[in-house]
Amino acid sequence: MRLGMAALAALAVAACGGGGGGGGGNSGGANSAPSFTSAGAVSVPENSAGTIYTATATDPDGNTITYSISGGADANRFSINGTSGALTFAAPPDFEAPADAGGDNVYNVTLAASDGQASVSLGLAVTVSNVAGAVAWRRVGQGFSQPLFVADRGDGSGRIFVVERTGAIRVLTPSTGAIESTPFLNIAAEVSTTGERGLLGFAAAPDFASSGQYYVFLVTPAGIIQVRRYQAGGGGDVIFALQHPRTNHLGGWIGFDANQLLHIAIGDGGGSGDPDANGQNPNTLFGAILRVDPRTDAFPSDPDRDYAIPTSNPFASGAGGAAEIWLYGLRNPFRASFDRANGNLYIGDVGEGAIEEIDLARSSDGGANYGWNILEGTQPFAGGSTTGLTPPIAQYPHTSSTGAPAGRSVTGGVVYRGPIVALRGEYIFGDFITQRVFSFPVSAVSQGSTLANTQFTERTQTWAPSGATLNQISSFGEDAAGNLYVTDFDGEVFRLEEVE
Repeated sequence: MRLGMAALAALAVAACGGGGGGGGGNSGGANSAPSFTSAGAVSVPENSAGTIYTATATDPDGNTITYSISGGADANRFSINGTSGALTFAAPPDFEAPADAGGDNVYNVTLAASDGQASVSLGLAVTVSNVAGAVAWRRVGQGFSQPLFVADRGDGSGRIFVVERTGAIRVLTPSTGAIESTPFLNIAAEVSTTGERGLLGFAAAPDFASSGQYYVFLVTPAGIIQVRRYQAGGGGDVIFALQHPRTNHLGGWIGFDANQLLHIAIGDGGGSGDPDANGQNPNTLFGAILRVDPRTDAFPSDPDRDYAIPTSNPFASGAGGAAEIWLYGLRNPFRASFDRANGNLYIGDVGEGAIEEIDLARSSDGGANYGWNILEGTQPFAGGSTTGLTPPIAQYPHTSSTGAPAGRSVTGGVVYRGPIVALRGEYIFGDFITQRVFSFPVSAVSQGSTLANTQFTERTQTWAPSGATLNQISSFGEDAAGNLYVTDFDGEVFRLEEVE
């Protein structure tokens, strides 16, 4: 009788499957959870559509496994087939515009595998890699009056300022090409456009988003260079004024460094060959980059000097040179820019009759003398001692018999730090007269050495816009995202984009 009861008990346990699942594998004992056999990381190219990863798992009891997404910072960016484990992006990822929570193109998602009774999780990291596509200029605006500069609107809207030489600042939406009907600023009646004069420069104050203050560089009908400070929607006042003797070599670029100090580029006073010998005279403000602090007025009785002198300027005391001077020995520094990665200043200095040059100024280079007019680039011009002169970091000739990059009027550019990964760290610049675009990697730059034009990469044809022509390269500029723009003096604005 005891044996009969034991047999019945064994049969009862077998009939319930010992707690096993419906897949049929467990003939006794507790159910065991599945385990993942697929990897916890995968790398996929951008724009991937369809299956990017297949989750796999085994179940020791032989039960059917289903898959799901159970969490992770980027869970909503994916979908998964519960039966096959095929994982896909909800929308194809764009390397240049990462949508992951960390913004670094690594998407984190937690997967689950279940046998109906027990489940197991797997943290998966999906790294999206860049796919280098063709790069080209795309026209994003037209109909401007001699555009000379672009800058970010500063409000997160994606709009940009376009500075017109004739005296207005317009607001452009690059995504649509729409230009706001009312100019942001219109001082055309106060600006001379004789010769190289005009509204030449713009710089938003570092606190523009809250203060609404911005600065412009212009030349009046009387030939006076002025830097004015404006309030958005309001009036302006002159913070710097300098009578210029001629209508050429005005400079025109202004910009703020990381210490909120304003840099002002002034040409050598014009004429041919520096007739006033300003380039090598640190006691004049011509042929120089000035550096001032417009947040305070150290000269309240002087209406032409509404600023303070930074104590670290090389001639701050007035001994040995003008207190405003930061750099000198320049001919016509029409366009310059700060590298947003490290604050280095790159200066395009327009040449005389033979050489165009790019100069570098690091934060430690205050007082540097770039040699004009003793030298033009690295070549002798008027002659004299070259001791202590800082050579250009790059130069190119006006003519070339070998086909290497050449031109006649450099337009200083920017170090690219934007969304096109393959171009990051390239200094991109152009030539106004020959309509050519060049670049070189800043990793190859060494202060004190000069890159030859044979070390440039020409981009003119490979980046040529479709359905438009880039005729007169008057300036380069960036928006908040680092997108690169170029202004065409005949009225157009282009943006550099990757063509997938």
